[in-house]
Amino acid sequence: MSLLAGIHPVREALRAGLPLDRVIIAKGAAGVRLQELIELCRERGIPVRFEPREHLDRNAAGAPHQGVIAYGAASRFATLDDTAAAGGLHVLLDGIEDPHNLGAIIRTAHAAGAAAVVIPERRAAGLTDTVSRAAAGALAHVPVVRVANINRALEQLKKSGYWIYGLDESAPHDYAKTSYTTPSAFVIGAEGKGLHEQTAKHCDFLVRIPMPAGGVASLNASVAAGVVLFEWRRSHSESK
Repeated sequence: MSLLAGIHPVREALRAGLPLDRVIIAKGAAGVRLQELIELCRERGIPVRFEPREHLDRNAAGAPHQGVIAYGAASRFATLDDTAAAGGLHVLLDGIEDPHNLGAIIRTAHAAGAAAVVIPERRAAGLTDTVSRAAAGALAHVPVVRVANINRALEQLKKSGYWIYGLDESAPHDYAKTSYTTPSAFVIGAEGKGLHEQTAKHCDFLVRIPMPAGGVASLNASVAAGVVLFEWRRSHSESK
């Protein structure tokens, strides 16, 4: 059973109707936001228990909980069949291992209007509580698909009419000078490693973010994802 810690992640999970087993609130905690959580729990028939703050500290394992934790599923996994059929931007992560980066990318993908985030089952971060906190509630709104193999997922998306864009620091195309065809899928490589060779071969276009200052070769994975995804959003909005 997964654990959510903090007012915002728990509230977003409640609003999205995610399955929660129970919500624990620290005794003596009060405030408008906590009262809103209690009302949401009552509406959804989710038990609320009040425990000493030490109980929450112990169970949150050091995570900042703001007097609230919840037990249940941080997110339901979607299927690629469903998300691909619905269309929209897909963001595939080729081995992101840092849970903070994963959470930040999920948050950014949601903000940019992505229809789904796709993660591999192995050699990558899963949907842990750390990811949930870094996503700041976005897990309740953007579907996450977990696949056995990223390359097979790319093949499936291509069969569904998607154009695949891979982000690579040595790519020939400038991300800001590329025309993005819809439906689109972006592939973001692992921290420090970039795209795997086979993954890059499955991309229709490889794009880079120019680094004119020259001090560093590339950006952090989550920052780079934000740059290209919001460029996609800008160009997609202008084409409508």
